[in-house]
Amino acid sequence: MVCVKRDVAQFVYACLICQKSKDEHQKPVGLLTPLDVPEWKWDSISMDFVTSLPNTPRGHYVIWVIVDRLTKSAHFTLINISFPVSQLAEIYFREMVKLHGVPSSIVSDGDPRFTSRFWNILQEALGSKLRLSSAYHP
Repeated sequence: MVCVKRDVAQFVYACLICQKSKDEHQKPVGLLTPLDVPEWKWDSISMDFVTSLPNTPRGHYVIWVIVDRLTKSAHFTLINISFPVSQLAEIYFREMVKLHGVPSSIVSDGDPRFTSRFWNILQEALGSKLRLSSAYHP
């Protein structure tokens, strides 16, 4: 048992990736705070992408999932990941804003498409607040 422990310790000490990802070398992330419970349907939504799916006949292989946080009802939109952010905004208006209006907050992980300058300016102009959740732990 002692021999295995020593071997693991030596391996971790010699591994550059292990040393970089050790807890003592990471910046503290701060306290996790729960999101407020929405008071009205489609007032707060969450969105994310489901990727690496088989291609459809039209070449789409990603599903854009937009969920109302209160009622848990959802919209699923087929897209191609190479769509520019401006085209995603057009789809967002056509599929979401037209049906449900502009939400007051949007929860998403740190996907670059949702944190881009264009998307932030668009949400600011609409009066929506982008709230980020941790990846894989909404």
